Amino acid sequence: MIHLGKESVTDQFEHDGYLVVRKLAKINVLRSMNHLVHKALNPLQGPAEYEADVGYPGAPISRDGIGGHTPRRLLHAYSRDEIFRRWAAAPSLVDYLRQLTGQPDHMLSQCHHNCVMCKHPGFSSSTAWHQDMRYWSFDKPDLISVWLALGSERQHNGALWIIPGSHKLSLGRGRFDANLFLRSELRENQELFNQAIMIELEPGDTLFFHCRLFHAAGTNESKDVKLATVFTYHTLQNKPIPGTRSNQFPSIPV
Repeated sequence: MIHLGKESVTDQFEHDGYLVVRKLAKINVLRSMNHLVHKALNPLQGPAEYEADVGYPGAPISRDGIGGHTPRRLLHAYSRDEIFRRWAAAPSLVDYLRQLTGQPDHMLSQCHHNCVMCKHPGFSSSTAWHQDMRYWSFDKPDLISVWLALGSERQHNGALWIIPGSHKLSLGRGRFDANLFLRSELRENQELFNQAIMIELEPGDTLFFHCRLFHAAGTNESKDVKLATVFTYHTLQNKPIPGTRSNQFPSIPV
């Protein structure tokens, strides 16, 4: 684990929009999660989002095509098993949230992320540059997602790429396509892409990142499924807007 003082952790997150904490999850937690996830994948235990549903580059054309039933995410992770609930509210995880937000009370959103990412070889898609906040509705665009690697994450199996400091940017609508991904043909966006770095993770490493941080990911070119759990948190004061997708299910205090 990286041992940083409160001030340096907070300053780094405010400047870069992300923080990597090495080995935050213990080996027994990883083993239990991996066992449960592989059991849920074969046979598939829904609910799940399929690669064919999102239509990203590299995804199967439809559920009826080859690879059409490749799951992209196992949904509602929090309600699947106690091991996910314990991790989502782990004191070590919550302590970092308190440092990064400066607030004592946090809520886990059941509406966003709350999933196990399962990037399969062969039929995984790539994800273009985007901000998660593009389809979330809260009083303030200040949420933190917590990504726990259940295995090694490298370029060859589709590790995340991020643009440090991009959570502070305010870009015009013309920089985005119809689905609110950054337009790759624009020179000003290409200059942003040149600032990107890849986040390499080992099992148990945890990535905290701001909901406005631009990030992307490639396809899985390895022979194994790449697994990660992802939960998203907001402070008690930052409430979801009534009547929106963000308020579909109640948030959970951690």
